Amino acid sequence: MFEWFRNLFLLIGDKFYDNFIKDDRWTYLTNGLKTTMLILVLAFVIGIILGFLIAVVRSTHDMDGKWGFANWICKLYLTVIRGTPVVVQLMIIYFVIFKAVTLEKFIVGGIAFGLNSAAYVAEIFRSGIMSIDKGQMEAGRSLGFNYRQTMLKIIMPQAFKNVLPALGNEIITLFKETSVAGYIGMMDLTKGGDIIRSKTYDGFFPLIAVALVYLVIVIIMTKLLELLERRLRRSDH
Repeated sequence: MFEWFRNLFLLIGDKFYDNFIKDDRWTYLTNGLKTTMLILVLAFVIGIILGFLIAVVRSTHDMDGKWGFANWICKLYLTVIRGTPVVVQLMIIYFVIFKAVTLEKFIVGGIAFGLNSAAYVAEIFRSGIMSIDKGQMEAGRSLGFNYRQTMLKIIMPQAFKNVLPALGNEIITLFKETSVAGYIGMMDLTKGGDIIRSKTYDGFFPLIAVALVYLVIVIIMTKLLELLERRLRRSDH
């Protein structure tokens, strides 16, 4: 029995060396993680800004009936983005829209994932805005605020607290969705593991390593979001 465990330990050690230590193959994972995080940050910024603007247009139309054409454009955008797979959108943006333009691949990926995320962020923000009592808008206007000031100073702070859990889930989902970035030849975290697998012909260690990295980062993001939610709840008292 002891000999069996010894041989197993030696086998695991040899596999670990071949997959990560030999020729510094661990750098495929670290470099891929850097690219993944760059895509995530860029996509998150685009998704938040564009999603917020779409949410304002749609909620304004829902409340006052204004901006009918802009609302129609937004609804068309949401239908197309939510009705097609993100990997197809990524390839269309890279191989069709930006085919003749020289851009860093992570920028193209950030734009593609950001445009996709914006559709979901928009509905999250819109639901938060619509959950606020209409009397809040009327109170703001009665204090002399215009529509924009009322939205930014009264409605949105309350809406943000309501939608934070859903927004946090969207960030985590966005992070995991970036794993398909390799379809346009981008060296992200998942692609890094795939490169190691192609060199060692061992699927277990590279894939488990990639999965563990995703899992650890998701756990960290979840804990940070919980801390933010707790702090916002304390500010209510």
